[in-house]
Amino acid sequence: MFFVYILFSQSLNKYYIGSTSDLEDRLRKHNSNHKGFTGTHSDWIIKYSETFETKIQALKREKQIKNWKSRIMIEKLFD
Repeated sequence: MFFVYILFSQSLNKYYIGSTSDLEDRLRKHNSNHKGFTGTHSDWIIKYSETFETKIQALKREKQIKNWKSRIMIEKLFD
């Protein structure tokens, strides 16, 4: 199983979109101190996720959501 997920950071007031095969481990990594966009804050929570059979399907959906470039469209997924 593969997942597309949307994280939210209250302190940044921003969303992050990604995909993975291990959602819990990936969230732990996002909340750890590391280089990269999510590494500067450790308050990321999962706001939304979708499950897929294959990695290709998950990557395709991740790209689709990222191409929206719209906070309103992203928030419609989980409101």
